[in-house]
Amino acid sequence: MASWDDILTSRDKEVFALSGFGKKAGFGQRPALLIIDVNYNFTGDKPEPILESVKRFRTSCGKEGWDGVYHIRELLTEARKKHLPTFYTTAEENRANSTVLVGGWAAKSNRTTEDMTAQWEKANQIVEEIAPRPGDIVVRKQKPSAFFGTPLMSMLNEVHADSVLVAGTTTSGCVRASVIDAFSYNMKVSVVEECVFDRGQASHKINLFDMAMKYADVISLKETIDYIRGLPDNLYAPAL
Repeated sequence: MASWDDILTSRDKEVFALSGFGKKAGFGQRPALLIIDVNYNFTGDKPEPILESVKRFRTSCGKEGWDGVYHIRELLTEARKKHLPTFYTTAEENRANSTVLVGGWAAKSNRTTEDMTAQWEKANQIVEEIAPRPGDIVVRKQKPSAFFGTPLMSMLNEVHADSVLVAGTTTSGCVRASVIDAFSYNMKVSVVEECVFDRGQASHKINLFDMAMKYADVISLKETIDYIRGLPDNLYAPAL
């Protein structure tokens, strides 16, 4: 049973079954790993229940975020053995200044006037447990999609990637936006289910469902690791 089955109505299940949505598209031949916004802003600075974490980091996903971090670490371990191109995203460094958010993120939150200086000092820093290594690329962005206003697609073309393995947060926001754009660029997209997370449980499930029906394959961490291990060792040979 899919993780989202418990929030679908029987009508929804019948409609999507009859419509033919949800067919697996399959993996590509040259995948890249895309890790979206796994910074302290979205995880908090330690594993704790979300209702505690959001008191200090207002966009935190709490413990679910840290569960995702540990799964992403497993995924990274396998990806690095095959030298897969790895791209991270996080916000622009000046996002600590809430004035740059007027008309965008700030317009949708009633907590943007709070003094969160201490938290912002590390908010956009990628979580240490999965920190980028030399050769990894960090893409700074200002909007939900990893592709909007960034050179990400150009860099994927540079390494001749034909597909992306997607991890990160939030499932309903930046992950979904990035998945749709990758799909729109004719990339094959796989969302690693245990490696994405959201502050909203219902949002997480319904967006996994929607992506699985139309834009991406939602696959398990085990299936992803098996796929990576089966890739040729010299697919992305390291530079000499």
